[in-house]
Amino acid sequence: MPAVVRGGRRQSSKQPAKRPAAPKGGRGRAPRNAQSHGMAVPGKVAAIGRLDLSPRAVVISIAAGVLVLAGVLATGARADRIGASIGRGVDGMAVGMGLKLEKVFIEGESAEATAAIQRAVQLNADQAMTSIDLNALRERVEQVGWVKSARVVRLLPNTLIVHVTEHDRLAIWQAGGRNMVIDSHGQVIRGADAGRYPNLPLVVGKGAEQAAAEVLPLIAQRPRLMARLEALVRVDERRWDLRLKDGSLIQLPATDQDAALIQLDALDQRERLLELGFARIDLRTPEEVAVRPSSGEA
Repeated sequence: MPAVVRGGRRQSSKQPAKRPAAPKGGRGRAPRNAQSHGMAVPGKVAAIGRLDLSPRAVVISIAAGVLVLAGVLATGARADRIGASIGRGVDGMAVGMGLKLEKVFIEGESAEATAAIQRAVQLNADQAMTSIDLNALRERVEQVGWVKSARVVRLLPNTLIVHVTEHDRLAIWQAGGRNMVIDSHGQVIRGADAGRYPNLPLVVGKGAEQAAAEVLPLIAQRPRLMARLEALVRVDERRWDLRLKDGSLIQLPATDQDAALIQLDALDQRERLLELGFARIDLRTPEEVAVRPSSGEA
């Protein structure tokens, strides 16, 4: 086996190396910097011996580099093409190992939104689980009008779970001759058919979609009033008129709506006013309640 030599000529293993002469006036000590005199330092030799520097390993490494470079030069391939090719190889291995898509579960969706969410998933059966971009899938699902947020979980070897949180349905907003379903933030839910929600309250007018979340909970606390409510009409983007099913009108103030409704509760408990009927109740002035009877009544 050839000897490891640094900075000197190769010596035969059969002939012992000549011992360097001691410097004049010395006692035979070795030079301080043995490496600079062409001698192999034992510690360095041990470190090199741990590396695979055999001729076979070197030849293989050089050959692999030449092949990759030749492929790039011959095809004009870019780094992304090489990466894509490697990715396809990894996906093929994953499928071979059984890591392929077989089941997709969608959770949290309503019956009305299911079809739109399924179209947004856009996945093929038997594709490699490693090829599924979870962030891209989540973004596609969140583009569905019903969906407020989505979360995607990959369960190996073959299952994907898509959990969605939909917008809540607060009311039907009527504006510009159109009826639209809105959530509690005043956002229109794209794709929602207002005709399928006859039990949602109707809010009308400019700005009604943004202000509805403040007044509707106050109305919902009063079942007698809520049962008779036809629509809430936004007036000058400042206050509400409550139109009842019998044609009566309740005018609320721009502020302190809860206090005004408490006044209405007291009047209704005393006079059963909501049952008797009236033309208008004006609650816009905190100090007084003005009631206009229906036509023909005292």
